[in-house]
Amino acid sequence: MKAKELRELTVEQVAEKLEAAREAYFKLRFQFSTGQLPNTAQLQVARREVARITTVLQEMERAIE
Repeated sequence: MKAKELRELTVEQVAEKLEAAREAYFKLRFQFSTGQLPNTAQLQVARREVARITTVLQEMERAIE
């Protein structure tokens, strides 16, 4: 999901997306450590997704204050 799309959501929805992205990243890391992840580039994509969502969420929280 792109940052522009995330900014259109509410803070609660973005927080839910962040939780889901972190869980997906955790699962990918677990698959990687057990040798079951065929495409290791997915790790980088998932890590960047978590960072993108975190950044947008922080921007929203700063705007509220």
